[in-house]
Order: sequence, then C-alpha cells, then structure tokens
Amino acid sequence: MKQLFATLIVFVIALPAWAEIQIKEVTSPGGITAWLVEDHSIPFTALELRFRGGTSLDDPDARGAVYLMSGLIEEGAGDMDARTYARELESLAASFGYRATDDSVAISAQFLTENREDVIDLLRTTLHEPRFDQDAIERVRAQVLSGLRSDQTDPNDIAGRSFAEMAYGDHPYGSDGKGTIESVSALTRDDILGAYDGVFAKDRLYVGAVGDITAEELGAILDKLLADLPETGKPIPEKADVNIAGGITVVDFDTPQSVALFAQRGIDRDDPDFFPAFLLNHILGGGGFESRLMQEVREKRGLTYGVGTYLVPKDLASVYMGSVSSANDRIAETVEVIRNEWSRAAEKGVTPKELDDAKTYLTGAYPLRFDGNSRIAGIMVGMQMEGLPIDYIATRNDKVNAVTLEDVNRVASELLDPEGLHFTVVGKPVGLDG
Repeated sequence: MKQLFATLIVFVIALPAWAEIQIKEVTSPGGITAWLVEDHSIPFTALELRFRGGTSLDDPDARGAVYLMSGLIEEGAGDMDARTYARELESLAASFGYRATDDSVAISAQFLTENREDVIDLLRTTLHEPRFDQDAIERVRAQVLSGLRSDQTDPNDIAGRSFAEMAYGDHPYGSDGKGTIESVSALTRDDILGAYDGVFAKDRLYVGAVGDITAEELGAILDKLLADLPETGKPIPEKADVNIAGGITVVDFDTPQSVALFAQRGIDRDDPDFFPAFLLNHILGGGGFESRLMQEVREKRGLTYGVGTYLVPKDLASVYMGSVSSANDRIAETVEVIRNEWSRAAEKGVTPKELDDAKTYLTGAYPLRFDGNSRIAGIMVGMQMEGLPIDYIATRNDKVNAVTLEDVNRVASELLDPEGLHFTVVGKPVGLDG
C-alpha cells in the first residue's frame, strides 16, 4: 500500500497539469466554500486547508504558541496517543502536513480514493480532538528550542531578526513567529489551547482540493470536517507600521563573510502597479544570473556567489527586500554597487530588451509551478487568500504581457528609493559604519 502511494505521488508530480486546470467553486450543503479541480485519471486527492492569521495571532507574552501548537497537531488525537496516531496514518497510506507562517496555518492532506473515508475521519479527529499531551508538548518544545539555539549562530537568522525588529517594532512581524528561547520555554498547555482556539475558525478558512473527487463528494467532506468549527477566531492584528529608514545597521558577529539583508518600502499584492513592480524586480534582482545585480555584483566584480531581490507582500505589511553575502573586506563595495544599481534603475528605468526577456521567462516558467495535485491545491488556496479571481491561472500571463515599458519605468521611478534602502549587515565588515 505505501509503495503504491509513493508511486502515485511520483506520477502525479509528473502530470502535465497546466492545460487541464479547470477550477470550479464548490459550496457545501452547510455553506462552506472551496475551489476544486477534478482529475479522475488516478485514484488520488490532495486537500489543502488554510486559516488566515498564523503566528501573528500570538499573545505578546506567549510568542511561539501558534508555531508550537501547529507542531503538536499530529502528536495524538482522540483516543490515540502520538505513536498510535502515527501507525494509523501510516496504515492508511496517507500524508498530513502542517505549516505555520506569519499569516496562516495550513493543513495539507494527500490520500488514495479507496481510503478516503477513513482518512477524512482521522483528519476530523486531528482537527477537532488534538490531545496536546504533556509528554508530546515537551518533546516538540525541545525540537523547537534546538532550532532556536541553532538560529542564534546563523548569520542569516540574526540579520532577519535584526531587520524585523527595526522594520516592524512591537508588531508581531517584529519578532520570530517561532518565539524565543525564553518565550517557548515558558509556554504552558493553556497557551497552546488558546492558540488552537484562536486559529481554527470558519471566518478565516480557505480550502482547495485537486484530484479524484467530485463536487458532491467534496461538499460532504467539507461539512464533515469543518461544519463544527467556531464561526470566528481570534482577531487578526492591525496592519504593521513599517519603519525602514535609509542607512546601515551592523551586527557584530565573528565570521569571515558578512551577510546582508537590504530592504525598503514595498508594494501590496492588490496594488494596480503590482505587475509592473513584479517585472521590475525580475530585471533588477529577481531573475537569477540574468538580473542586473547578479551581473554587476557577481559576474563583473566577483563580490559574491549570489545576490537576489524579492517582493514581500504580507497580509499586514509589504516590503521590498534583497540578500547578499560577501567577504568582510568586500562587503562595503558590494553595498555601494547595489545602491548604485538601485539608483540607476530608479533614474533611467529598464530597456525594451530587458522587459521582453523578463516577460518571456516569467510567462514560460509559470506553467512549471503546476507540477502536482498538492502544489495546485496550495496555489488555489493562495489565490483565494489574495482575493484573486477564479480564472487567474488562465489570465495571469496576459496580465504580465500587458505591462508596458512606460509602466515599468514609471513604477521604477516611484517605487525604488535608493535613499530609503537600509542594509542590515551581520559579520565583521570593513569600511561600513552602523
């Protein structure tokens, strides 16, 4: 059975799904909405449940509670302790996954059609009757604490924490969603129960399903799984007041190579100029070896192995970020080159060829995202959370191609802020003053 499940997963990942994706909206008899892609070619289904809020729902004095809770969901449920639960899941040849981010908690399930009823029963028990046994709490807590101790010696994590504290202050985004060693050590079972009660509710629920299942069957599953959830969960925090001022922050750390995060104000996902900004980012720093920053920083000067930029439109704040690492005695030059490229793009924009090449790459690469039922289910849920229309997959490349050179260059002049670009550098940089 397990071998058959593994074989089916490999087969599903290989499916040429792009052309066949037809999303339909399903509403259960109880009024729960989901997006569905039916594919009856193999007896396999992927189900994605996502709840908005994520680790941002933590109380200030219980940071890390949602993250720890998400790691405990599969550690026993109903009358099954952790070991019995794991054996039951394995016997059904099913897979469950749990993820907590700043903005959501997700539960993913993959299962064979022949075991669907039993898998849904187990998933319902998981969602509604988690045990949170004390021995499981201590075991998972120890794993989280081990990761946090490791993070304390990772320059990338140090840079991320320093930047977040500066940019977001007291907002939940301003500290690690996994918590701190002190906060996680102090978490009680009541804190975990409070996190559970705050996360899982209908008012923040999004569902996607892909595979061997009909709309009628999915509707029945939705009610069985989710109808008994509370109507509302814990209030989601207000938007963050982002504070990024131009300059450099140096965090002293004994390492031969400095790590830098650089950032400025960003752009929201629902902004009318998002697609021009998306293309601009690809040209400036998001396009791998063909990006301007990679050419200028790595190829021409050999200052780094890699540099990249990315738009970060979170639910409660948007920033535009990049990362780079370089030898301590070369990081100052690296910072200067990045600032110069930021300024050049803001003042002179991009070329027609750069825009055409970016469009070709981004439209050609887009179908490769849809490489399996689980990926498609996750993408559909993300679309719902971002407020995108149900036909977005079919129209997305048209939106990319509709962006003009004038659009990109206008957005470059308006969005890019060389004076407001802040570098957070972790290491022993030479020639940089924090």
